[in-house]
Amino acid sequence: MGHLEPPPVAGAARAPAPAPAPAPAPAPAPVSVPPPHRALRRAAAVLAAALLALAPLPGRATAAPAQDPTPSATASPGAGAGPDATSAASAIGPVNYAVVVDESGSLQPADLAREKDAALRIALGDVSPASTVTVLGFASADNASEHVVDEVCPPTALDAASRDRLGDCVGQLRGRRQDEGWDTDFPNALSQAVNLLSTGTDPQTPRVLFLLTDGQLDVSHSTLYGDEAHRAQAGQDALVRELAAAKGARVQVWPLGFGSDVNQGELDLMAASGYQNGCVDLPDARPRATTVPDSAAVGGALQTAFAAAHCLRSTPGDSGHPPVDLQVRISPLATVGSIVVDKGDPQVTATYTDPAGHQITGTGEAFGSRFELAGRNQPVESLRITDPVPGLWRVHLDAPPDHRGQLASVSVLWHGELRGSITLDPPSPRAGRPTVVTLRLQTREGFGITDPQDLQLLGVTAQLTGDGFAPVPVRLADDGLAPDAAARDAAFTGTVTVTAAATGRLTVSGTLTATGLTAGNLSEGTLVAPPVVLVTAALTAAGGSAHTSDHLTGALSVHNGDSVPHTLRVQVRDIADGLLTPSPAQLVLAPGESRTLSAGFTVAGRAAFGRQLDGGRARLGGKIVVLDSTDHDRVLAEPQLALTVTPRPGFLARYRWYLLAGAVLLLALTVAIVAQRRLAARRRDAAGLPLVLLDDTGAELTTQRAKSGEHGWFEFDVQDAHTATPRIVRRTGGSYRVQRHPDGGARLAGPGIATTRLQVGFPVQLATNLHLALGSEQRRPTAPGPGPTADYNDLL
Repeated sequence: MGHLEPPPVAGAARAPAPAPAPAPAPAPAPVSVPPPHRALRRAAAVLAAALLALAPLPGRATAAPAQDPTPSATASPGAGAGPDATSAASAIGPVNYAVVVDESGSLQPADLAREKDAALRIALGDVSPASTVTVLGFASADNASEHVVDEVCPPTALDAASRDRLGDCVGQLRGRRQDEGWDTDFPNALSQAVNLLSTGTDPQTPRVLFLLTDGQLDVSHSTLYGDEAHRAQAGQDALVRELAAAKGARVQVWPLGFGSDVNQGELDLMAASGYQNGCVDLPDARPRATTVPDSAAVGGALQTAFAAAHCLRSTPGDSGHPPVDLQVRISPLATVGSIVVDKGDPQVTATYTDPAGHQITGTGEAFGSRFELAGRNQPVESLRITDPVPGLWRVHLDAPPDHRGQLASVSVLWHGELRGSITLDPPSPRAGRPTVVTLRLQTREGFGITDPQDLQLLGVTAQLTGDGFAPVPVRLADDGLAPDAAARDAAFTGTVTVTAAATGRLTVSGTLTATGLTAGNLSEGTLVAPPVVLVTAALTAAGGSAHTSDHLTGALSVHNGDSVPHTLRVQVRDIADGLLTPSPAQLVLAPGESRTLSAGFTVAGRAAFGRQLDGGRARLGGKIVVLDSTDHDRVLAEPQLALTVTPRPGFLARYRWYLLAGAVLLLALTVAIVAQRRLAARRRDAAGLPLVLLDDTGAELTTQRAKSGEHGWFEFDVQDAHTATPRIVRRTGGSYRVQRHPDGGARLAGPGIATTRLQVGFPVQLATNLHLALGSEQRRPTAPGPGPTADYNDLL
């Protein structure tokens, strides 16, 4: 570790190696801040709350709800739950990082507040449950009574007990007065930060130093650097030494400058002189200096740098003034991430809704994910998620009317994992012949990768290794040019020629190169084909779409030209266990036997897919492999599988067309019956029947046309039956009633008369010694006659 010459003054803060469980330090006395710096205290509170939020993710056991518990919904079982989820979170390694904040006199209160907000973004955006943070403030030491560095928070493991202590210590960040040393001493700040990052810590844990400043190296008033005439050069020399020490201690330096007084060259030197081999060997992950025009842009710029340093992806979202709904997209590649909300005002409240419409309001587990909410009452807060639901998340912000002036924004920091499937065509190539290699990527949970945002930074390389030859690079591309079938579909394809010296086993290994993503072991092993291939197989695998619990069929054609039996096995690879089961899984071919048989594949039930089906479908991408167990598991066929699975519909959904057809038929039958009954009723209706009263000599006394009545009956009485002018009077419940007969004429019922047929020319005697006859309906007199006889068209 390099040191300044002359060494720092006595009393300068130098932290000993942190103990595994440091005892709580006593609360420091409040720092007196002059009136121009009152805003700094508020900013210090912001950073304190931010660091409090940097806590490890809860254990896999169900977490107790926070003040606002998660919704009372049953979490979906499946890929997001169980040991896989835990390993997904633990796969994100911790980072031992320090945030070094400029406290020099050139810094305005608003600028320091921005720096603290930026540090808050780092703390809240960290996705590892085991990262360690150190917070330092620095300016200069102009004499022996002053010190350069304020070690406000020593290296602190972010467990639950430490968060309260961090809240106390961050309050010591302050703006320096001139009589305290308010220049900018980078070498001393770097020296102490590197010392704290590297002492007593695992050298394999990444060490990252973030330097936030609004100025450039200035030690012109510091007696630590000798006489005044040589201080500038001494400071530059010390800076070079401390950067070399940082590189030796494997500490990355990520400077961020803002304002008009920043020396970009100086910041570039600091970034380039520290440790360069970060989380991955990619340009995106190498330390770099960033300058922004003003303090307002510090937060976003530092978040981008933090994402690169920690091998995370940073995705910006919407911005607006509350009340407002902001959206941010979480990639299906993400296995763990933090939605960071820069509210600008602690009075602003945030409500989170996942793409499926579930509202998340606190810490705990639900819907196949695990949540940790932090910083709720601070200007910046975050929702850390393990196994997040991919898609557009909505963050609703609200605030009291007098707290809506700050522009709020949302972003997400995330890390993802990928699975892959490698196939060869032919699966067992001959020496000296080409083979087509395809590497298809998908997410750890089986979600397909189709969005251009997810594909644009994916890079894949591969190599062919085997017995008898040196490794051969395989160029893979997803550009749609032969042999690649389609561009930007996450299937990378290339052709490689197997060297003529190959004699035995071959292995194609794929490597993913992308910041923020890790992949499992992507490799495919096979054997060099013999000069004469005796056993062959061709498989047409199931594909397209299916429902859960479906049984799919394919065709398997096999041939054994050998003189001994061969045992063949059928396997499903690169798909989560249990989601697709082949049948038969094994068969024995007799010598000389050839046959084609049905190959079945059973899709697992709804519960096995878990959250993958929350969006209505799951994509299965992998391959079906036919192996010859008798010949060292030689691969005979390995067709790729692309299957879209949707939930099996319920009874009503499955038979809806049959039910609809039945309902239509029933409706038609009902209509026909009703129409038939109405027609029959219309045929029986007495309306219009000419009823003629006759005396006992057969002389016609009066004629009256019947009207329609209940059920087609015309009910009536004979009034004035014993006079010379009897009349037929319609009366409900009358003594007589008449209705048409289906075969013509009418039927009559009344006192002493059984229902009898009434026809034209055949009168029926009534109880009054009168007779009733049925007149002809075709009869239409031109004028009414004299006396009691009325026209047939007269109706009551």
